[in-house]
Amino acid sequence: MSNLLLGERIDELQRNGYRIIQNPERFCFGMDAVLLSGFARAKKQERCLDLGCGNGIIPILMEAKTEGKHFTGLEIQPESADMAKRSVALNGLQDRIDIVEGDIKDASKIFGASSFHVVTTNPPYMTAQHGLTNVYEAKTIARHEVLCNLEDIIRESARLLMPGGRFYMVHRPFRLAEIISLMVQYRMEPKRMRLVYPYVDREPNMVLIEGLRGGKSRMTVEKPLIVYKEPGKYTDEIYDVYGY
Repeated sequence: MSNLLLGERIDELQRNGYRIIQNPERFCFGMDAVLLSGFARAKKQERCLDLGCGNGIIPILMEAKTEGKHFTGLEIQPESADMAKRSVALNGLQDRIDIVEGDIKDASKIFGASSFHVVTTNPPYMTAQHGLTNVYEAKTIARHEVLCNLEDIIRESARLLMPGGRFYMVHRPFRLAEIISLMVQYRMEPKRMRLVYPYVDREPNMVLIEGLRGGKSRMTVEKPLIVYKEPGKYTDEIYDVYGY
């Protein structure tokens, strides 16, 4: 295709015939993004924002899976933002999805306070100290907190959400205490949580969490989500999330 750059490819998303442009040299979306798009909810007339949207995977999947009115992705890396814009155009979704190039730390200034019903994010999981070599490499930025940290994301999400708005994030369980503490600090009360296990007898390696801006203190812990029933074979629920 003429709009593909060197090293890029087009992958099928198994939803609505949608496709996405990816570059393995930069960063390809993983299961965490797909699971977040299945965990998050967007209702009719709701405006949704994805912080750190990368190549646009979560806005595109959310548009396919939910009844949300409009979706916006914010991405700081120009090359990733450009890739996301081209994926939106590839699927003819320019009226439904906007991609904005900008810094998560400035998100509430870019869009204005209380401007979204839903905020989603699949942020860098690792703190900045974890053995970095090139801190400006695309994969490093996606995985490590070099350009923003967890507090930046939760603070800006709280500012961006209107009262009663919902926050959805996928992260790692080893940071769960920090996540909940920051959400409470910024008045996004944790309301729903689900742990993701690679196998039924392993420790969880992902956590999906929902917060409510200004909500009361009460959280539901949902049943575990198991990824594989045996090596190379997903559980039925994972097949359903992917749309196979």
